[in-house]
Amino acid sequence: MRKVSNTHRLRRKLRNNDSVYHPKSPLYKWFVLANVMLGTFMAVLDSTIVNVSLPKIMSSFGVGLSTIQWVITAYMLAMAAMLPTSGWLADKFGYKKVYFWGLFLFTFGSLLCGMSNDETTLIMSRVLQGLGAGMIQPLGMAIITREFPPQQRGIALGFWSIAAAASISFGPLIGGYLVDNFSWQLIFDVNVPVGILAMVFTVIIQREFINKNVQKFDYIGFISVVIFLPVLLYALSEGNAQTNSAGWSAPYILVCFAVSAVAFVVFLTQELTTKNPLIDLRLLGNYNFGMTNIVMLVFSMGMFGSTFLLPLYLQNSMGYTALQSGAVFLPVGIIQGAIAPVSGWFSDKVSAKVPIIAGVGLMVISFYLNSQLSFLTERPFVMTSLYLRGLGMGLMFTPLTTLGLLTISREKMAQASGISNTIRQIGGSLGVAVLSTVLTSRVNFHSQMFGGAVQSGSQVFQQVTHNMAFFIQQHAGGSLSTALKQSQSLIMSNVGTQAFIQGVDDDFLLAAGITLIGFIPIILMRSKKNKVKQLEKPVEEAFIIE
Repeated sequence: MRKVSNTHRLRRKLRNNDSVYHPKSPLYKWFVLANVMLGTFMAVLDSTIVNVSLPKIMSSFGVGLSTIQWVITAYMLAMAAMLPTSGWLADKFGYKKVYFWGLFLFTFGSLLCGMSNDETTLIMSRVLQGLGAGMIQPLGMAIITREFPPQQRGIALGFWSIAAAASISFGPLIGGYLVDNFSWQLIFDVNVPVGILAMVFTVIIQREFINKNVQKFDYIGFISVVIFLPVLLYALSEGNAQTNSAGWSAPYILVCFAVSAVAFVVFLTQELTTKNPLIDLRLLGNYNFGMTNIVMLVFSMGMFGSTFLLPLYLQNSMGYTALQSGAVFLPVGIIQGAIAPVSGWFSDKVSAKVPIIAGVGLMVISFYLNSQLSFLTERPFVMTSLYLRGLGMGLMFTPLTTLGLLTISREKMAQASGISNTIRQIGGSLGVAVLSTVLTSRVNFHSQMFGGAVQSGSQVFQQVTHNMAFFIQQHAGGSLSTALKQSQSLIMSNVGTQAFIQGVDDDFLLAAGITLIGFIPIILMRSKKNKVKQLEKPVEEAFIIE
């Protein structure tokens, strides 16, 4: 009887031409926004909370930088693979159902991460986490843009970005506290209760939405992109790895690049020729949408790559604890969260292009300041660069998203948000892989340069080592020969520290240069203040199950 009642109710809504996008209660969309913000907070949290724990995980498993970067890269790659797929799954099985299962996969993956006893298990568990996060983020954006009318989307997306901002602020801080006082495993365990809470709220709050006109799944596109991205990033990360003595000319590196290139060509050919593509690349033909995604790709490469670097610098070179290095990120998310709604309102009422330009400019300045770091750098200098970064992110994210999705029709909204998130994760993965590879290369270069400058037979070297040996002997005791060996060891340790810091500086300068490229598509974007008519999906093409 209830099934018949629901069917009659649905037919009556369609017959009366009631909107299927906006439920009767004006508060419903705000409850949905709060529910989506909780899931987004959890997914973004795991992108930031891990960074401060990398030195501890490296020492726990006895692995180097080329291996540990996959703890971050595997998560981003799994997200990138699932992001475009989530739109099809949501259309096929329902947005509420797929969003719920995304939360479940993420929570279960978090549990497995906390139970990992080696780097391989941890990386595979991060893949499972990434698959869940790849469902949560794009569907959350699609649900918000569906529930809110175009004139309110800037504000809604601004509040939605508060969840991401809170994760950026509190993720490193929470992670640092747990790592210093308990263990790195707890940084994953904290997701479990939050994930369960988000699942309960999803079941209670959200109404189901299913697209009747679901397309065939693009298996060729899915397989080709899953091959292309991981193989490319593996080759990039292994080019300068310590285990690869042949470097970039190693046969398996060349084979990886060749396989990745073939998979990329297959992917492009399939997506541009098939009737039902996995990623509708033709959407990038929408001028502003295409331009915003170029900006997002460039921005993500610099942003995610640099976020990977700073905790390593603070902990390995400056002697910060995990908690101290996490605490420096606290103002970033607070500033971003405070500015994002204002920036969204400004983009709705005045212009979206102005805050985007200002935001990218501040990001470039922030990265350039970080390229001036040394072992004498004081905390206020580091914090100034992070204040600018939080302000820049708060200014640019919401207008960029709003401007890009403004002329996208409702039936393409999930696909478009999937593309945007996919490009952001691809950019982040490339940024981490490229900057970690460059870091290894530049540290080796500076180590050779500084090491060559230290001449063991020079008068200056002999004088410094004897003075240090005398100081060590006076304060720590022991023989003169032991003190001399200790002083030489301290000098070489300082040379290694200097080489690492100089490599980090080179990386930040590269991040600034990459981000600077973002000005080109921004300048080319169209920013007329005339309102663009939003395409609405006909009522007959979709329905809601209550």
